[in-house]
Formats: sequence, C-alpha cells, structure tokens
Amino acid sequence: MIERYTLPEMGAIWAESRRLATFQEVQALTAEAWAKLGVVPAHVADAIRNAPPVDPTAMREREALTHHDVAAFVDLLAGSVHEGGEWVHYGLTSSDMIDTAQAVILAASCDQLLTRTRDLFEVVKRRAFEHRSTVMVGRTHGIWAEPTSFGLKLATWAFELERTIRRLESAREAVAVGKISGAVGTYAHVPPSVEDHVCRGLGLGVEPASTQVTSRDRHAQYLSTLALLGSSLERFATEIRNLQRSDIGEAMEAFSEGQKGSSAMPHKRNPVLSENVTGLARLLRGYAQVGLENVALWHERDISHSSAERVVLPDASIVADFALARMSGVIDRLIVNADRMAQNLEATNGLVFSQRVLLSLVESGLDRDAAYRIVQRNALKAWEDGTHLQSLLEADPEVQLSTTTLNHIFDTSAFLRNADAVFVRLEQTNIS
Repeated sequence: MIERYTLPEMGAIWAESRRLATFQEVQALTAEAWAKLGVVPAHVADAIRNAPPVDPTAMREREALTHHDVAAFVDLLAGSVHEGGEWVHYGLTSSDMIDTAQAVILAASCDQLLTRTRDLFEVVKRRAFEHRSTVMVGRTHGIWAEPTSFGLKLATWAFELERTIRRLESAREAVAVGKISGAVGTYAHVPPSVEDHVCRGLGLGVEPASTQVTSRDRHAQYLSTLALLGSSLERFATEIRNLQRSDIGEAMEAFSEGQKGSSAMPHKRNPVLSENVTGLARLLRGYAQVGLENVALWHERDISHSSAERVVLPDASIVADFALARMSGVIDRLIVNADRMAQNLEATNGLVFSQRVLLSLVESGLDRDAAYRIVQRNALKAWEDGTHLQSLLEADPEVQLSTTTLNHIFDTSAFLRNADAVFVRLEQTNIS
C-alpha cells in the first residue's frame, strides 16, 4: 500500500521486519516443542530466538539464488544461530511457518481495526445524542419524506458500527489459527503436540484439519468483513456528501485554515474526505473478491492464492484502518447547520405532513382511498404553486378537520415522540 494511506500502527503490523520476526518466533517455539520431546537440544530454542533478525535486504538477495523466499529465510536464520542452526525448520513445511505467522499478524490487524471501529462508534454515539432533537427533513429516493432528527440518522450509523465490531470479532476468531501439520496436513513428520505448543505460545487456535495450508475461507471471511466495513463507511460518507451539497447545506466537513477547495474556484468547499472514503471502500470490496477466489485451491494446495494474498491482506488492512481513522475525524468535526435544516423543512410547504393528514382523515371516518386522493390532490397543488399544504386543506370543503386539529397535525414534535426508544437502546449498547 502506498505511504499516503498507511498509518503508523497498521504499517508496523504489516512491516516486513515484523513478518520475519514472527517467522523467527515460530521457529523458536517449534524448537521448544521438539526439545520437550527430547529430539532437539534444550538450548536451541533460545539460540534461535536470540539470533540476529533476518535482514529483509539480505533475504531478497538470497532469494535471488534460491528462488524460494522461505528457503532463503531458513538459510539465513540457520546460518546466524550460534549453535544448533541445523535444527531450524526441523519437520516443517513452508506453510507451517507462513500461515501460522500470518495468523499472528492478521489477529493483530483485527485488534487494531477493532480499536478504530470502537473509537468511531463512540464519536458517532456522542454526536447522535448531541443532535437527538435536531429536526431535519427525512428523504427517501432523494425526495422529501417525513421529519426526522439528525441524531436519529447518526444512531443508525452507530448500530451499524456495533454490528461491524461483532463481525470483526468473528473474523479475528476465524483467522487467528495456526497449523504445524506438514506437507499435506497428516502430521507425518511432526506430532500434534508441536503444533499445540507453537499455537499456544503465539496466542492462536489450531486449525482442526489442515491441508498444506489453513483453509482460505478464513481469509475470505476477514476480507469480506472489511468489505462490509467499507460499505458502511461509504454509506456514512455518501450521506455527508449529499448533505453538504450547495442546495442542501445541512452538514459539512470542517474546513481547515489555509485549506483550498479548488485550484481554480476559491469559493469551493468540497467534501473531499468523504469522497476519499468512498473511493477506498471500492478497494475493500475488490479485495474481498480476491479472497473469495482464493478459497478454491487445487488438492492439498497450490500457490495461486499466495501472490494475491501478499497484496490484498496488508493492503486491505491498511486501507480499512485509514478509512476508519478518516471517518472518525470527519464525524468528530462535522459542522451541523441546524438553521439550514429548519429552513429546508419549512421549504417543503408542509408536504412532509401528508401521512399525518391522511391518518387523521381516516380517523374522522373517511374511506382510506378517498382520504388518500384528497391529500394527494392538495399535495400536488402545493408542489406546483408553492402554497402551504395546510392552507390548501383549510380551504378544501372535503376536509372536515378543524384549524386546531390541523395545527396539531402540522407539528414536527409529533414525529419524534417515540424516537427516544432508539436512544435508550443506543445508551445500553455494549461494544466491549
């Protein structure tokens, strides 16, 4: 992933030095397990663990000779172990080390993403309560619907993030498994006790039945979870982009001192951060497709997944981490224009109250279809000539509703009288 979207925490998790250090710890733990069985001398594990880290540049140079990255790593590590280097990689196949080490890194990635998602949840929750009574026009199909509150809109985002947290927790459980079971998963050259020791030492579960690799449906679940995360972030970003439109102007991204919105038009304040998140979400969905394609491998393993995973696993993790951090900043500093929301609500000329009028006419004894036609006729006229719907209804002889009743109908507070139930649920939501 390019440096532009790599934040320090996730970048460190996927650094090549971290990967090679994890490889080395897998080798040390394997030697410990063999030592317990009396196969490997007891000092070898510490000798492997304390050997100089394998240098990524030296490994690339060695790989130019071996044309095999794991063989290059094993050669360099074995050569640097003070005493007992011949026991490095004893009984293992490449994927025993690669998949087990990768599980450690994926688990750490999930932990980082969970931290980011919980942070975003708290930001969204705080702002939802801040604006629980900020009334605005609700829109369906992009058309005025009924009054809602900006806080209620944010509450739906918060609950979506809560579900994202649960999915990430499930994905972590899926990917945090290792395997030390040999070339086709039969434990022919290494007993299950070695696998148990290594995985326990790394904080991993054990793949209950492996081939040469851990099953790739696990990695597909991880990438699919990040794709869903990206789609949720894009939903939030799309709403912000729409609300920031010049003709709506109800919410907008904060604009920093010295920031320029356009190289040509000085008046521009574009929703560039939300647009950025929208683009990154597209990447995450693409990475998920690669993960799904990687599930079906030939027999006990081929390497068609390997080249793809070298790109999509780190890149998807880094992109998701960046997008979460970016969206947290956007929502934390989001400028909410309650006055413009009120103006836009007033500009509907009462059309957003049409269902309350319909229900009141039905309650007064009218047939539903007849009531619907009366309200629709007046609503269309309000659309066409800009007259307030209440005025039209007051002048309609078919509408037998008093002015007092109509005043009550055209009261926005009625739309939010039961919305507190949502905020009670939100307050009680546990994301730990």
